[in-house]
Amino acid sequence: MERRALAEESPLRVLLLAELGSIHSYRWARALAANGVEVAIFSRSWGGEERYRQAGIRVYSAGIVPGGLVAKVRYVLSVRKVRQAIRDFKPHILHAHYAATYGILGAFAGKHPYVVSVWGGDVYDFPLKGWLHRWVIKRVFRKADRLLSTSNVMAKRAAAYTDKSFTITPFGVDLQTFIENRRGGVDYDLIGTVKALTPKYGIDVLLRAFALCVARNPARELRLQIAGDGPARKTLQELAKALGVAERVQFLGFVENDALPRLYSRFLVAVFPSVLASESFGVVAVEAAACACPVVASNADGFTETVADGETGLIVPMHNVEMTAQAIQHFIDHPEERERMGRNGRKRAEALYNWDENVATMLEVYREVWNEARAINIS
Repeated sequence: MERRALAEESPLRVLLLAELGSIHSYRWARALAANGVEVAIFSRSWGGEERYRQAGIRVYSAGIVPGGLVAKVRYVLSVRKVRQAIRDFKPHILHAHYAATYGILGAFAGKHPYVVSVWGGDVYDFPLKGWLHRWVIKRVFRKADRLLSTSNVMAKRAAAYTDKSFTITPFGVDLQTFIENRRGGVDYDLIGTVKALTPKYGIDVLLRAFALCVARNPARELRLQIAGDGPARKTLQELAKALGVAERVQFLGFVENDALPRLYSRFLVAVFPSVLASESFGVVAVEAAACACPVVASNADGFTETVADGETGLIVPMHNVEMTAQAIQHFIDHPEERERMGRNGRKRAEALYNWDENVATMLEVYREVWNEARAINIS
């Protein structure tokens, strides 16, 4: 009712500064549009814009081809195109997703109210590059009228660069889509993961841990399914061969979102051994939990918040193959833990990561900043 009232009283126009190709950008944009907000998105480059247009979302782009000095120069100059998009779309609110890059463009665009969402690398990695980078992030935060974070742990990290508070806007899941799919039941010999195949997500750690589990359970027909694709696929396939488990490992490639619940529902346990310190939320752990599948995850900040250690899954140290294997073994030895932690995970997802409620929180933020802007006439 609150969301409908917002749209009926004042159809807000929000210009997002975000990556077109990111599923996170798309989900936010589509959800906002579905709730009566007029949405446009400005991105540095083209790619995937058709799905936005099909959802009624206007697309602007600086047309930058990533890489090289020319791209960096064009990025700096693209603030003019942001201003052009603002003049054309006439948004009530400007919202940058990622404090570095898009946050910088938004800070120099001069539009208020201005909202900034931190995503991870922008506060975990970018400021550590030098004093200039820290100054830039501090400036972006000073310019923002509201700061948002998907997790409390990331908000604490970002607080090192500002005295302003952060509103937590989790990136949850659609609990009508991500639900336990009972067809086929649980395969108690099947371990799985869903991640892009890049080094930062530690799939090599999973393969090595899986090989240990195979060696320690000769009577079991253990198998591993890896959903996702990326530049490290060939390297990971070669590693599976070198470990002697290639015939037990299935690389599924990219799997559509609506097919993931069936995967999670089949896994004995889903394993996410990310070695990325700036893994600031860990939505895959929430997806698995919503499907009543427990997880083994590394102690990347985001997972320590989305996974309740010992209750919805097990947290292990980054890079630690042995402890990852031991955590997987726990579920092999205690299949009843699959049900207990899976049930707890679903309850936790319902309580904290209901996507509809997360979107409602974002809409409330917009309503507040727009009312504040009107009150002091800064728009």
